[in-house]
Parts: sequence; structure tokens; C-alpha cells
Amino acid sequence: MKKIFIFILGILLLQNICFAQDNVSFIYINGSNNNNEKMKNWYIKGVKKFHPVLKEKFENSKEIKQMSPSGDIEYHVNNEPVIFFWGDKSKQDLEYVQEQLDLTKAFSPTIAYTVRSMLTAFLHDAIWVQKQHNMLPILDDLHKMVMSEYAKGNYVVLYGYSAGTFITYQYLFNKLPYIDVENLFNTIDVSDNVKNFVKQHPVENTCISALSKAQIGIVSDSGHLVFRNVDDDLENNYMKLKEATETACIPKDAVSGIVNFASPLPLFYSDLGDPEYTMNYYNRLMLKYIVENSMFFITVNYREDPLGFPTASNLTIDEMAKLLQVDIKNPTGFIYDNSSVWSKHSALFAHTSYFSSKRTFSNAVVKAFTNGYRLQYDKKFQEKVLNSHKKRIKFEML
Repeated sequence: MKKIFIFILGILLLQNICFAQDNVSFIYINGSNNNNEKMKNWYIKGVKKFHPVLKEKFENSKEIKQMSPSGDIEYHVNNEPVIFFWGDKSKQDLEYVQEQLDLTKAFSPTIAYTVRSMLTAFLHDAIWVQKQHNMLPILDDLHKMVMSEYAKGNYVVLYGYSAGTFITYQYLFNKLPYIDVENLFNTIDVSDNVKNFVKQHPVENTCISALSKAQIGIVSDSGHLVFRNVDDDLENNYMKLKEATETACIPKDAVSGIVNFASPLPLFYSDLGDPEYTMNYYNRLMLKYIVENSMFFITVNYREDPLGFPTASNLTIDEMAKLLQVDIKNPTGFIYDNSSVWSKHSALFAHTSYFSSKRTFSNAVVKAFTNGYRLQYDKKFQEKVLNSHKKRIKFEML
């Protein structure tokens, strides 16, 4: 009897090893114009409508299952969507703008007033959330939610809708530990004493949020990372950096990646294309971290969506490294854009149709996930894409 029990136990253990299961929480982040109860309910109902379909497509994809190093991990998406809602945070500022808008009603032509009202509704939150003093508290609240899911043993995937893509991007930019501290202090303008002090007290990589929390440096309103230049302050605050990193940065493996959809990110962050923009140096480090740490950065847009802007061209790791001028070592992650999805909706309704066209959207996300991975790590798929590009270029030259 004892031998039989041991035999059965051994089989169960083998099954657990062969079919390890990873639990994943999808956190959904709302966009602009969700700052009243009606629009909040519209967003929440929309998420709850497509989440079960997205979960099903994600779990049943053979390609996704084969992406694990051993090819045997069963991904389980949690049944309930996790909703991070920030639309109500701009309420006070929006009410002020609407009061000023109402003043114009008495003397403005009806069409001008109507257009002005529509622009206020659609653009106010998108502009409001970009301001640093509004964005940073939102990022901290999101981090609490991510850490709560991480404490439960869940991996996290962030889904940013419309202006919510600003938050997913800024969250990774501020919270990923892609900054080599010793290299940072060798780069910035500090004394040799401080550089030696840092070398004698090494710490692990940190993030921009931790630098701010330890009062070492902050991102200014102009988008520059500004550091304290008083040696004593720097040395004292440097000793707080380890604790700040543990609380303010994303732990490794906590966030698997992000899926941005209906994304106007390039429209509102066009300065990312400026080579002279200081923050682009840290953006390159962030993208390098994503690719080297099994993360993904996916963009899915409907081609009819007037606010759906492609984030980047789809490049291989080698092409990306050359373009960004970074040395990418042992890549395991990927960045991919799928902005050519047919929604079969008119341009007037495409931006809000992602929730109602749940199967189209879910299939597009899974396709972006699998094709993004295959573009980097499947030689046959790379050749297929390359041949397709050659045929397109040849056709355009005719």
C-alpha cells in the first residue's frame, strides 16, 4: 500500500512539473472622457464584456503556450478583470473648464460652442494626465494595485485604452529598474568623492521613481532628469536608495508586459522622436530592459480608428539595437505593433468599438503577441516577413 501511495504521489508531482500553471491578472486602464458616472459605467461594462473572450483566446492559443522556454506552461488568466480607474481624478479641473465653457455660450455661434464642448470632453483628460503633478500620483496608485496582484502570486499584464496608454508608458518608464546606479553617477556631474562613495556602496539597478523618492534626482517639467549637486545630500540620500528601490520600482517578473490599444501615444508624446530630447536616453534603456527581461510592449489599433497611431515599425532585435544604439544581450522579450486591424466600423465609431467587437479585438491581441514573439525568435517567420517586404517594395517600384 505504501509503495502504491508513493507511486501515485510521484505521478502527481510529475504532472505538476510538466504542466506548471502561471496565473495572470489583466489590469485595464481607462482613457479620456470617462469622468462621469455614465462614461465610467460604459467603460467597466465594456471591459467585463470582452475580458472573458480575451481570456479564452489567450489561454487556448497553442502559439502562446509554446513560447515558454520548455513549451509546457499553462497560462491561466484570472476570471475577473482588474480595473484601474483614474477618470474621476480630473473632475475638479474639468468642472472649472466647463464653467469657463458655459460663459462662452451666450455669445458663441452654436457650431463653435458645440465643437468647443466636444474638444473639452475628449481632450481635457488626455492633456490633464500628461502633467507631471497629475501623472505621478496615478502611477503610485497603479503601483499599489500591481504590487497587490504580485503579492497574490499573479503576473500582471497592463491594458491601456486610449489616453490610458500614457499611463502604461509612464508606469514602465518611471518604475522599471533599468538604471545602473554606478554608471549613472559616473555620467552625471558630481565630484570624484561621490563617485568613489557610490563605488564603495554598490546597490542593484534602480528606477526613476526611486531616485525621486530617495531625493537624488527628479524629472523636471521640461522633461530633464535633474540631480542634486550637493555632495553631503547625495551621499546621505544615496543610502536610502535600496529601500526606495524595493518600494517604488517594479520587481522583476511582476509585470509581464503591456497591451496598448486605441493608442494616440505618438500624437501626444511626439518629442520621443527628437534625438536631442534628454529623456530619450532613458527610453532606450527602458526598451533594452523590456527586451532583455522577457517582457512585451504591444500596440493594437483598428485601422479605421482616427486616434490609433502606430507606436513604431516592427524591427528585429538587431535592427532595434542598431537604431537605438544600445547593446542588447540575451534578448527574450519583444516590441510589436499591430495597427492594421479591420474593425468593420466607420471612423466615427472605431475608437470606441474595441469593447463591442470583442472577438476581433481579442484575436488581434493574440496575433500581435504571437507574431511579435515569432518575429524575433522564429527564423522561418523572419524570412517570411522579409520576403513579404521585398515583394511589397518591388510592387511599389513598378
